[in-house]
Amino acid sequence: MQKVDMNQIVGTHHILFVCIDSLRYDVALEEWQNGGTPVLNQYGPWRKCQAAGNFTYPSHQAMFAGFFPIEEGILDMKKRETLFFSADIGMGRKAPEGSFAFLGATWIEGLALEGYETHCIGGVSFFDKRTDVGKVMPSYFQHSYWNPSFGCKVKESAENQIAFAAKIIGQMTGEKKIMLYLNISALHYPNYFYVKGEKKDSKTAHAAALRYVDGQLGRLFAAVSQKGKTFVICCSDHGTCYGEDGVWYHGVNHPNVITVPYKHFLL
Repeated sequence: MQKVDMNQIVGTHHILFVCIDSLRYDVALEEWQNGGTPVLNQYGPWRKCQAAGNFTYPSHQAMFAGFFPIEEGILDMKKRETLFFSADIGMGRKAPEGSFAFLGATWIEGLALEGYETHCIGGVSFFDKRTDVGKVMPSYFQHSYWNPSFGCKVKESAENQIAFAAKIIGQMTGEKKIMLYLNISALHYPNYFYVKGEKKDSKTAHAAALRYVDGQLGRLFAAVSQKGKTFVICCSDHGTCYGEDGVWYHGVNHPNVITVPYKHFLL
């Protein structure tokens, strides 16, 4: 995957950040290899990375501050690709080559200062603005949205989220750039209903949920492409377990939880 110079991206491209919440690396890789995700497969292989956190909240706080999943095997931090770097991190370091040095507490705020219109479409409960905790991360954006049809318990959640995103994108006018974040909840538990007759979450249902999500993403990419050049960041915030080593779900540092897929690409 060729490195990108974010200083050439910011201001010239729309920026789309798609987090497929809870997506395991091994499942993403298997579906990429067997052709189960034809939309995502168009944009190259997944990078095998280590997540910053083992559940949604810490991982997102890190990513919104510019600390995306770290590619496995790159031990020298100077060789890691950094897209966004805080200009006032207070460590006296220069921004890595190719990274965009942003002002503000998050790179979302930094893009708003550069003239971007920032939007968040939530999915899992940490974006449910009916709670105080659920209001925290949406507050980083100028515009944020959540409703129950976007949540984990709704089988059509990705379809609902992407239809809503396409509507927002379609309403864009003029030359203004958009930064849109989408937290896709479909792979998070519960996901058993993506396999007919199943009553329990499983790796099989997780894979079926990913195939369902991939089937929706084409409409999102087409909608934003019609508005101009777009840079896409697509990754997971953490993985999850289905009984491996006695572990169910996430919030622990199991390899299936902290190993995540990541890719970025241009539309």
